[in-house]
Amino acid sequence: QELPSSGKGHFFLEHAAPFSAFLTDSFGRQHNYLRISLTEKCNLRCQYCMPEEGVQLTPKSELLTAQEIITLAKLFVKEGVEKIRLTGGEPLIRPDVIDIVGQLRKLEGLKTIAVTTNGINLARLLPRLKEAGLNAVNISLDTLVPAKFEFIVRRKGFHKVMEGIHKATELGYHPVKVNCVVMRGFNEDELLHFVDFTKDLPLDVRFIEYMPFDGNKWNFKKMVSYKEMLDTIKQRWPELEKLPCEASSTAKSYKVPHFQGQVSFITSMSEHFCGTCNRLRITADGNLKVCLFGNSEVSLRDHLRSGATEEDLVQIIGAAVGRKKKQHAGMFNISQMKNRPMILI
Repeated sequence: QELPSSGKGHFFLEHAAPFSAFLTDSFGRQHNYLRISLTEKCNLRCQYCMPEEGVQLTPKSELLTAQEIITLAKLFVKEGVEKIRLTGGEPLIRPDVIDIVGQLRKLEGLKTIAVTTNGINLARLLPRLKEAGLNAVNISLDTLVPAKFEFIVRRKGFHKVMEGIHKATELGYHPVKVNCVVMRGFNEDELLHFVDFTKDLPLDVRFIEYMPFDGNKWNFKKMVSYKEMLDTIKQRWPELEKLPCEASSTAKSYKVPHFQGQVSFITSMSEHFCGTCNRLRITADGNLKVCLFGNSEVSLRDHLRSGATEEDLVQIIGAAVGRKKKQHAGMFNISQMKNRPMILI
């Protein structure tokens, strides 16, 4: 029989296995979500992600091999990671991505394998990715206007991305998350069109506040805050309702009644969510980043390649997680800080 909802959480709390001390930081945050970058390369050149001239890529021999990725994933899952998201660069240009998903699927205790993609290769690869064990898809799309798409990403491909979104809904991904970085003077005039996009499709369109990064020439004027976006949308749909969310969620979700999908806001700049952060990142060249905005990194690759044991690795990871700060430096300081460009995270 079903336990009453209040009792259910309580029951699990009492009977849950203790969470790994190595993945718990000094503020009690339990890191059960790992993001792994599969490549630094991308087949697009988005304005806010990559400098126009591109970035200096790490030589292939210094990137993690599929075997190294699985070895590290296995370790993290053993310590309590339940969700792994494959990112990049563009993860779907890595030739062994289907194999990597298939290997991850075998890890006991891993509940969710997700991918964040620009959608260009998605329609073609998704049936095989799904078969291999991919559970969730996030697709980046900053505009619904094809010409503007080409301007933002400096490449063609809008129709391929749309095809990928439709393919994901056809294959039963629910919701299909669509990530939209909102930039003033670029696409803030499309907010209502994006909300409309959720009318007949099971999408979760996530509006992301534009963030400062090395290479995207930080400019406060380009940022549109979540409050401003919400106001714009509520003028058109006053009946917009707020949805409940999980504690560790980075998104605040809303729905227009009777629409199939929903919209969310990721308030990375105006209201940080460091207090409930449960994520860690491994870069394509094998560095562990405990904070997206922190510039401290530790090379798991070097330790792996110099023959570190599983115990050694767990200690190294635990030490890095233990050094994680209470919150990132705040948006004024972030813009001054040297960090990798987004593409290399």
